[in-house]
Amino acid sequence: MIWRNTLWGGYFAAILLSWVLLYSMSTGMGLDLIGRPDAAAEMMRRMDPGMDMYMPMAAFWPLVGMWALMMAAMMLPTMVPTLTTYEDLMASANGSRAGWLGLLAGYGLVWGGFALLIAGVQLALLHGGIIDMLGIARSRWFAGGLLAVVGLFQFTRLKETCHGVCHSPMGYFLSHWRPGAAGGLRMGLALGVYCVGCCWGFMVLGFVGGMMSLLWMGLATVFMVVEKLPQIGHYVVKPMGVLLILAGMAVVAAPLVMEG
Repeated sequence: MIWRNTLWGGYFAAILLSWVLLYSMSTGMGLDLIGRPDAAAEMMRRMDPGMDMYMPMAAFWPLVGMWALMMAAMMLPTMVPTLTTYEDLMASANGSRAGWLGLLAGYGLVWGGFALLIAGVQLALLHGGIIDMLGIARSRWFAGGLLAVVGLFQFTRLKETCHGVCHSPMGYFLSHWRPGAAGGLRMGLALGVYCVGCCWGFMVLGFVGGMMSLLWMGLATVFMVVEKLPQIGHYVVKPMGVLLILAGMAVVAAPLVMEG
C-alpha cells in the first residue's frame, strides 16, 4: 500500500509540476493564456524583431523539451485508466509494481519519440513560412484544413482501432500480458503506439491557435480524458469530428463572409 500511494502520489505530482512549468514558461515568454504575446512582449518584439529567433521555439532541442513537457502535462492524465486496469490485474495475472513502472516507461518512450517528430515538423513548418514563431498558422486555409483533417480522422478505422484499445485496455492486457518490468515495458511501448495513433490529431491542432496556448492544451487534455472514459468515451468521438470539420469550414469561410 505504501508503494502504491508513493507511486501514485509521484505520478500526480508530475502532472501538476508539468502544468506549473508550462505556465511559468508561457508567462516567461510574455504570452497570455491563448499563446499570444501580451502588451509588454509585443512592444519588445516591435522594438527588436530579431529577438524572436532566441526563443526556444526556433531551436530543435529546446523545442523537443517543450513538446516533451506538453506530452507529460496532457497525456499523463489520459493514461490513468490504463494504469488502474493494470493494477486490477496485478494479483490474478502476476503483475508487479516494476511492471507498472515499465508500462509507464514504455508510454514515455513512445511519446518522447513523438516529441522528436513533432518538433521537427514544427521547425519545417516555421522555415517554410506556414506557421510563425509561436506556432500559429499564418494561413486560414492551413488552419481550416488542419481542423478538417483531424475532424475527418475521427471517422476512420485507424481512429476506431486505436481508440478501442485506449478506451478498453483490459482486452489488450488479457491477450498480450507479459509479467515483470520488461513485460510492462513491452506492453507500454505497444499501448503507447495506440495512444499516439488515437491522439496525434489533438496535438497538431496546436498549430491552429499556437502551440503555447494553455487554453488549447487544457481543452485538448479534457477531451482526451473524456474520450477514454469507459462510460461515455465511445459517444464523443464522432461528434467531436463533426465539430472540428465545422470549425475548419468556419475558419476558412469567416473572412470570405466579412469580405462579402
